[in-house]
Amino acid sequence: MRTTLLAAALLTVPVLAACTSNTTTEDGGSADAARDFTVNSSDDACEVSAGEAPAGTLSFDVTNTGSQVTEFYLLADDGLRIVGEVENIGPNVNRKLTVNAPAGEYFTACKPGMVGEGLRSGFTVTESDDAPELTASDQELVDQALTNYAGYVKDQTAQLLAKTQEFVELYKAGDSDDEARALYPDARTHWERTETVAESFGDLDPEMDLREADLEPGQEWTGWHKIEKDLWPAEAQKYRALTPEERAFFADDLLANTEELNSRVQDLEYTIDDIANGSRGLLEEVAVGKVTGEEEFWSHTDLWDFQANVDGARVAFEGVKPIVEQNDPDLADTLTERFDELQVLLDAQRDGDGFVLYTDLSQDEIKAFSDSVNALSEPLSMLTAAVVA
Repeated sequence: MRTTLLAAALLTVPVLAACTSNTTTEDGGSADAARDFTVNSSDDACEVSAGEAPAGTLSFDVTNTGSQVTEFYLLADDGLRIVGEVENIGPNVNRKLTVNAPAGEYFTACKPGMVGEGLRSGFTVTESDDAPELTASDQELVDQALTNYAGYVKDQTAQLLAKTQEFVELYKAGDSDDEARALYPDARTHWERTETVAESFGDLDPEMDLREADLEPGQEWTGWHKIEKDLWPAEAQKYRALTPEERAFFADDLLANTEELNSRVQDLEYTIDDIANGSRGLLEEVAVGKVTGEEEFWSHTDLWDFQANVDGARVAFEGVKPIVEQNDPDLADTLTERFDELQVLLDAQRDGDGFVLYTDLSQDEIKAFSDSVNALSEPLSMLTAAVVA
């Protein structure tokens, strides 16, 4: 199976600012303006200012006018693969999504409350002849970034598969729970470093990484956190431990999904905005779940996840950093500095090969993490625009 995330855009993506061309539409308007959209996300509507655009760099300016936290997605024609997303948009908050999209059919979607399939509408991207060509030197930067990131994802997924195989065998044995608990955060590190790639496959992420608090009525709970709760039963009130047969079922299911993920990334192709949006998305994972201590609700190993998300975000940023340094050197310097500042806070919480439990942090330490994440999030939100400007 060949899974492609906007692979066709590679030949025409307008990466460097020096390559940008200003063209006009047939009615005399700006082609750039035809690619800029406003999105009004309320509790019961997802209003996009237009439903069609010429191929190229698209910008969606999303405002949440509802009462619930929302998300906005541009989905591929199968309604599953995520082309681009912005998450954790609080009431009265404005966020921007920038993606590069070739001609084809898509869906836009808002997800009030961040549950369900969301409010969807069809979206069409038409053929366009005005995309600038890259110079040979510019194309070399793009090609190197894409090659390096693809290699990184494959390596991390292979390590995830190996660690998951070891983990499920310990868990299924029933007499090795201490060893399974010790391996749990280490194995998940490889998942968290490339989490946004797994999320691009709409079916795998909820089966592998759904938290109990996010379950919808009637939804079966599987994956890492189902097993996490069973390994740390003292944290759960009135908990019924899984039987050996149930342990085997959920362990085998997790391993099968990990094998499927590893298979899919072998043929996965990326665009330069996939990488930039992935960096931003991984830091959003920190802001939404890790810095609040909600991700690892039973094991409290959130700092392992926190570090892994930061690792993945930084690798993605550094892959496109040569492009950002040409387009926006001040942004490149700011991001480097903010990543370094956040890493200092993480290093202060190390304990041997891992970290202290999240419940051991003081409120001042948690606030310092939150402030540092917010300080990094703001400039990181501008990364995609800097690499596809």
